[in-house]
Amino acid sequence: MNKSEKTSSESTKGRLLSLDALRGFDMLWIIGGSGIINALAKNSDAGWLKVLDVQMTHVTWNGFHFYDLIFPLFMFISGIAIPFSVKSALSKNVSKGSLFLKVLRRMIILVILGILYNGVFRDGFENARYASVLGQIGIAYFFASVIFIYSKSFNANMYWLAGILLGVSAMQLFVPVPGFGAGVFTPEGSMNGYIDRLYLPGRLAYFNGIFDALGILSVVSAIGITIMGIAAGKILQNSSYSEYRKTGLLAGIGLISILVALALSPLYPIIKVCWTTTYNLLAGGISFILIALFYLIIDVWGYQKWSFFFRVIGMNSVFIYLFGRIISVGLITGFFIGWIIKPLGGFGEVLGAIFIVAAEWLLLWFMYKKKVFVKV
Repeated sequence: MNKSEKTSSESTKGRLLSLDALRGFDMLWIIGGSGIINALAKNSDAGWLKVLDVQMTHVTWNGFHFYDLIFPLFMFISGIAIPFSVKSALSKNVSKGSLFLKVLRRMIILVILGILYNGVFRDGFENARYASVLGQIGIAYFFASVIFIYSKSFNANMYWLAGILLGVSAMQLFVPVPGFGAGVFTPEGSMNGYIDRLYLPGRLAYFNGIFDALGILSVVSAIGITIMGIAAGKILQNSSYSEYRKTGLLAGIGLISILVALALSPLYPIIKVCWTTTYNLLAGGISFILIALFYLIIDVWGYQKWSFFFRVIGMNSVFIYLFGRIISVGLITGFFIGWIIKPLGGFGEVLGAIFIVAAEWLLLWFMYKKKVFVKV
């Protein structure tokens, strides 16, 4: 594709193709990509597959695997979209009050969908868990959007980001937890667990009910990575920057963020379930580099055809996240192809995992072709 063809394609769609592709890349691992890696590693002696399979699991407490990037990357991507959606709305004379109500409604819907995902409507409200991935996305997106909508300058957004990161750091490092003291990073002694036990409604899902990875302080910290996404979106939106300058800025910010996180980690550990500031900086830094890479390849160099697979997933990300929870895709595919995969042993297990992703993708492709995009 030449330059003029690429520009025409982008202007027709009115959106960054790299953003949808990166969102789809992120979601792929949730909807079955990690299952393919697991099946390959289980049925192979290849050492590199074993290493890759470990990266498809969450670290229990201290440390970082690739799979620990999936959630914050999604929130980062949602933050990138905020400047574009707000600018588009304001250009159509939509009031800030209307934008506020829109993001408020989105938060409420995502919180409810998160409760649905947790099975509360299936199992009843007794001993229910109200904290959820979708709820955290909704709440963080709401506050990040409100900050952006009502800030008088981009610098004000960065002050909010600094305040959130420093405030969470101060709470986790210097405010004592009764019976444990300050700066204790254990499920029982952490500030996250203490606040959740006091104020988070419903069941706490981690470490025998004393902690929740999606708790109150984690939500506050997650607002930070959403604002990081806003910063990336503002860079991409800046028409005075060349495409290569945008790429360089995104990659440079990402590298600095990663280095700062690693430098601080011996004193301030990288813990996903506590959403420590070092975890925020590490995940945010990698996210900056990934959007720089996708933007460079897809939107700058114009290599777009390969990204179609990911864009189909990215255009209906929330739908497929809930669909995979409510509908057993593996049971459905197994019903039709079990006669093929069962005699094949280990290879059949790999083939079954691939068929699950293929079935989900074909459903999303059908929706894409019919221009059915489930928005929240």
